[in-house]
Amino acid sequence: MDEADAGDGADPVGDAARLGERLSLREQVARAIRAALVAGEMRPGVVYSAPGLATRFGVSATPVREALLDLAKDGLVEPVRNKGFRVRALSAQDAEEIYALRSLLEIPTVAALARDGCADALPMLRRLADDIVDAGKRGDALEYVAADQRFHTCLLELSGNLRLVRIVVELRSQARLYRLRGVVERGEAGQPAEEHHELLDLIEARDPDAVTRLMERHLTWSRRMEPDGIARAEPIGPTRAEELPPSRP
Repeated sequence: MDEADAGDGADPVGDAARLGERLSLREQVARAIRAALVAGEMRPGVVYSAPGLATRFGVSATPVREALLDLAKDGLVEPVRNKGFRVRALSAQDAEEIYALRSLLEIPTVAALARDGCADALPMLRRLADDIVDAGKRGDALEYVAADQRFHTCLLELSGNLRLVRIVVELRSQARLYRLRGVVERGEAGQPAEEHHELLDLIEARDPDAVTRLMERHLTWSRRMEPDGIARAEPIGPTRAEELPPSRP
């Protein structure tokens, strides 16, 4: 496979510092790279160097390399000797398993929150939902993914089942929403973004059946962001290095 150096005028991960001051630099970088992977900004088969990504972050290569090693343990990238890290491809079976597991875990958990109530957390969740809508209006796919992850993680944490939260976060990180960038940049992500507020309205109304239906629709929309080729049995991915989007100001 060819090599893409993210230091050549591209910004696949954005400004890591905006992702939370309480996170270590290593964790900030890992979270930002995960968002870039989910949004399809970093493509399967392409090799990215730690120094190149570090240039975009404005940090040393050490926390970037550490973050990439963490992602390698999760199976998202794989080291390439003397070159960097290659993004691993996602097979059709991988995608189906991720979707099925997310449906099994997320939908009943959120429905249970509607049944039991979580009124004290709703103001905080509404602020997180606003972040998703704002990112969609700006056409910022990477921040859309990051904000969406924050919202759903905080929502699931209300269940008190931190093992479930860790599993779902890992599953969401493994997804590949290659169509998302185009949809967000064209301003077409408004409905799914607003669904987060609709979801909170239904939770506040204590309507678990309606929450179940909305979560099913929400996950189906995410499924449609995958490429047509994901339906093939073999792994997908480009055979050449791809240009990443230009740096944002």
